Amino acid sequence: MKEYAIYVARVRKYTSEMNLNDAVARAIDECIKEGILVEFLRKNRSEVKMVSILEYDKEWEEKKLRKAEYEAGKSDGIEIAEERMIHNMIKLDFPIEKIAEVTGKSPLEIEQYLQSNRQ
Repeated sequence: MKEYAIYVARVRKYTSEMNLNDAVARAIDECIKEGILVEFLRKNRSEVKMVSILEYDKEWEEKKLRKAEYEAGKSDGIEIAEERMIHNMIKLDFPIEKIAEVTGKSPLEIEQYLQSNRQ
């Protein structure tokens, strides 16, 4: 397992320097030269290369998805905070123009918020 971790670490390192195919090939070559997973890599080189590329692409896609989900959550959080600020300013009898100035929204947006939240 330790040797496999070394192989994976090399693939990750080299992908920052070159394309994925070349990074995988270089990691395989180096591991064989250094006595890491020698028999396995020699015997299954093409399969290892294919699986490594597929796994790395999957990992990259998952990172992209997590980042997009994080950004969406961050945006939702900002929107919720703005709504709370507007709500609190209304409770404190701030004029709509002042609320718009503080929040960076237009007076029309503040009016629309008030209308949609009067229940």
